Amino acid sequence: MRLVSWNINGIRRSPEALRHLLDSLGADVTCLQETRVTRDLLEEPLAIVEGYSSYFSFSRCRSGYSGVATFCKNNATPGAAEEGLTSLLTTHQGAVGSYGNTEEFTEDELRSLDSEGRAVLTQHQIRTSDGQEKTLTIMNVYCPHADPEKPERLTYKLRFYRLLQLRAEALLQAGSHVIILGDVNTSHRPLDHCDPADLECFEENPGRQWLTEFLWQPDRDSGLFVDSFRHFHPTTVGAFTCWSTATGARLTNYGTRLDYILGDRALVLEEFEDSFLMPEVEGSDHCPIGATLRTELIPAPRCPPLCTRYLPEFAGRQQKLSRFLIKLDPNSAEPTSAQFQEKNDGVPLKTRAKKTCGDPGQGQLSLLRFFQAGRPPEKPLITGAQEPKTDPASQDPRAVVPPLPEPSRGQAAFWKAVLKGPPRPPLCKGHGEPCVLRTVRKAGPNFGRQFYVCSRPVGHISNPAARCDFFLWVSGKTPVTH
Repeated sequence: MRLVSWNINGIRRSPEALRHLLDSLGADVTCLQETRVTRDLLEEPLAIVEGYSSYFSFSRCRSGYSGVATFCKNNATPGAAEEGLTSLLTTHQGAVGSYGNTEEFTEDELRSLDSEGRAVLTQHQIRTSDGQEKTLTIMNVYCPHADPEKPERLTYKLRFYRLLQLRAEALLQAGSHVIILGDVNTSHRPLDHCDPADLECFEENPGRQWLTEFLWQPDRDSGLFVDSFRHFHPTTVGAFTCWSTATGARLTNYGTRLDYILGDRALVLEEFEDSFLMPEVEGSDHCPIGATLRTELIPAPRCPPLCTRYLPEFAGRQQKLSRFLIKLDPNSAEPTSAQFQEKNDGVPLKTRAKKTCGDPGQGQLSLLRFFQAGRPPEKPLITGAQEPKTDPASQDPRAVVPPLPEPSRGQAAFWKAVLKGPPRPPLCKGHGEPCVLRTVRKAGPNFGRQFYVCSRPVGHISNPAARCDFFLWVSGKTPVTH
């Protein structure tokens, strides 16, 4: 069994290539985050992919925002599927169930936590390596980001973590194995961050504290889930899954590990073969991550009701066009129009056929005949004696306009001074290369001001290929270094 998770940063960019993308990832179950598609924008090439069944969760508060989707190969068809972590979005049979005790949340809070399209659950039957048939629930999640300038988003993020933990532990208690995978939006250890800065402040982050309590540690009484990547690669450095595209940080591998595959302890220790990153796959600011298990999937006989092919807007539209096209033998006898019934208007089709335009001896015209270039009109033959004389007044006015005089040197110098273009950028002190122009976008006293910085991608200070600390305001202030 092979699982892949990827924050794709928008699924609508190339819907026709989705089948190729899924095939190239080679997973039985592919979980995508940040699809940025709402139900009204979902197109058939995204909803119905040959060889797969799909299950979407949509944002209900903003368009083109958040969203997750799980694609299961036909050999991995789930027996149940559900949108969200609460039961509030479940309106059909075939839900996963096991919601845990959520009395600490108000109904409005639960509805808000499920309103951004951040979770899809699929439940599968599996055969473990020792031959036992068990249940596996895959939780595809896109956890919220805590904007430092919006304190309420940190509260929202932590409440989402709490709800996720309650649901996952309830599923375990109900007898299912559980895998949580997706963009958790927290780098757990200093090893998972390119620049952890002050370690004391780093570990005080409430998101990291929750993750530490949630995960199992062999040296203490702790959580029920295992970070599968660190289980197999506990000391690997530079293992990042997200990089800033604005600074080109992927070129210098100056990133963070925000994406995880977390499994319950028994499943990871007994069934996982490997957990890995796929930084060579581009197309997003994140890279895919994956895991392989010794487990065998047992496909369900039919897809659960959440499957997108059952949505009313796609019902009955998944047939291929080739099913309606039948190649006929041109020499075979075809029924004539006289063999058909008359239409409701009382005019027989045979009578209508007689009114068809065209030469009956030529048979059916080729469609290409209607796209042939028309014959140009014939011009009358004019002899030398009949050759018309040209009236100067009828000539093209452009032919008799005198050429404009060449601009003088003074005029050229004037326009060069006025339209001199932008000044050449300064050279950075670290590499002696032309700088790039940036604009301050953050609200504050310098909003809108422009400045020059080194053109190289951001990276660690010890990396000579990374950006140096050159900085210069466009106003001409003295260069400053940090």
